[in-house]
Amino acid sequence: MIANALELMVPILIATLGGLLTERAGVLNIGLEGLILTGAFAGIVGANLTGSLFAGLIFGAGAGALLAMVYSIACIELKANIFVAGLATNLLAAGVVPYVSALLYGTKGVVRLATDADFASLFGISVMVPVAVVLALVVHVALFRTPFGIRLRASGGNPQALEARALRPGRYRRAAMILSGVFAGVAGAEVALRLGVYLPNISAGRGWIALVAIFLGVRHPIGVVGAAFVFALFESFAGAAQGFTEIPGTLLLGLPYLITLVAMVVYSALGRRTRIQK
Repeated sequence: MIANALELMVPILIATLGGLLTERAGVLNIGLEGLILTGAFAGIVGANLTGSLFAGLIFGAGAGALLAMVYSIACIELKANIFVAGLATNLLAAGVVPYVSALLYGTKGVVRLATDADFASLFGISVMVPVAVVLALVVHVALFRTPFGIRLRASGGNPQALEARALRPGRYRRAAMILSGVFAGVAGAEVALRLGVYLPNISAGRGWIALVAIFLGVRHPIGVVGAAFVFALFESFAGAAQGFTEIPGTLLLGLPYLITLVAMVVYSALGRRTRIQK
């Protein structure tokens, strides 16, 4: 179950890292769900066109970045409400993907991977697992050890300091949102390519789980690794438990989302308690 949980952790962790970048830049990325969905479809399209899973990941990253760019224009240039724009991004993805799927494949539903290729294994687990963990380390270094990361964090925590240096916080927020699109697109592509199929609603709430994991991981790249693994462990347990319990499968599959809800309530309660004590 641990090996399965590690593989299930990959898309959650990668999407969470993307959301962490925007959160650190002062923007809560409500559109992660739509970005993951777009990346999943683009990943299958890319892999089918080229016969390469790596190309599928690149296609997913590109599609996520493109949608995130539209999202950033709405939020930063047009000053749209971040929550409304994020929900609109999710709805846009849910509408555009079936339309494009119908044009390319004649179906708005299932699109299968045309190749039998699979991600390479390392000690019995997908190579994407260490890739995702290394990516977390890269984000940590970028955020805390590079001028770009320091300025990105300042755009969320102290934008006046950037403006005093003739730097525009909006530029770093836009960069964070586009990078978030890249990460979420890769996360979606990884899910679809690992399963070998694109399915409607394949994102399955991972964008919302990623938002919760950001805060449970105390808004830190290393912390979110642990948070993402916990959610993946519950998802793995829910899948495995269907084979040895009489609890309805639909209830078990809802376990990760119940844990997400409980985690968010606990986090909010602890945060409120901390503010009162201060």
